[in-house]
Amino acid sequence: MTICLGIEGTAHTFGVGIVDDEGTIYSNEKHMYIPESGGIHPREAAQHHSEYAHIILRKALDTSKLTMDDIDVVAFSRGPGLGPCLRVTATVARVLALKYNKPLIGVNHCVAHIEIGRLISGFIDPLTLYVSGGNTIVSAYVNKRYRVFGETLDIPIGNLLDVFAREAGLGNPGGPIIEKLAMRGNQYIPLPYTVKGSDLSFSGLLTAVLTRLREGKYKIEDLAYSLQETAFAMLTEVTERALAHTMKKELLLTGGVAANKRLQEMLRSVANEHDAKFAVVPIKLAGDNGAMIAWTGILHYLHNDILPVEQSVVLPKWRLDEAEIVWRDE
Repeated sequence: MTICLGIEGTAHTFGVGIVDDEGTIYSNEKHMYIPESGGIHPREAAQHHSEYAHIILRKALDTSKLTMDDIDVVAFSRGPGLGPCLRVTATVARVLALKYNKPLIGVNHCVAHIEIGRLISGFIDPLTLYVSGGNTIVSAYVNKRYRVFGETLDIPIGNLLDVFAREAGLGNPGGPIIEKLAMRGNQYIPLPYTVKGSDLSFSGLLTAVLTRLREGKYKIEDLAYSLQETAFAMLTEVTERALAHTMKKELLLTGGVAANKRLQEMLRSVANEHDAKFAVVPIKLAGDNGAMIAWTGILHYLHNDILPVEQSVVLPKWRLDEAEIVWRDE
């Protein structure tokens, strides 16, 4: 049996997960940095990771009832993400690998979201919609890569929701708050709907909904409802287009925004129309976490894809489709 300790730290969350090669999750501990105001401040988030790294690492080991002697390999989120956060995460991983003489694995954060989803759902070859504060991507596996069949051209969906929530004084993270407000909305307010082929753009939608907010003419519930309906319709359109193009028979929803019941409902309808199975990654594994890094680290390790410590520079702009998937066949 191979056991991997995975460390996640691309943005606001520092997490440590421990997983074995059968997919058993021994522990999955994390702590999130929440800024006092505004969005994520990379240096403050990195400082948060530095302060909590030993606490979360110890908690994960204690929960798993394992020690570092039981760990066979150490994996870390190498990118994409915020540079200062990635560097803290990589440093922690290097120290553990060197101190305890363990192989080191550098994991693509986006790939990890897909692979933990495949593990939990049992799906073999899904089309995946990955929606979070940092990413909005429609992807499917083709020829040793997760190819991008659609993505945001500017801001991600999670960022759209968070910024609107902050500007409206609703708190952070914004997604769950907006979802609750939207359930009480009953008037649809026309907002920009921007889909360009298989890609989409949220910046114009954000500008428009903030303008409506500042006009003071509309109820916050109706604004939340209209924002959510418009953004999710855009996501559903590009996902359906990719599903029809790839002819996949599995549709997977992952990332922090995957918890939204309205988005789930819209995508489930699309899957049904295309005779495809539909699955949502549970929130504990859909948001950023160490277990997804550990499981993907296992996949790399079992195919002898090990990263020399001296080459373990972080890759803040490492795209999903740039990462080679050595463990999957056509």
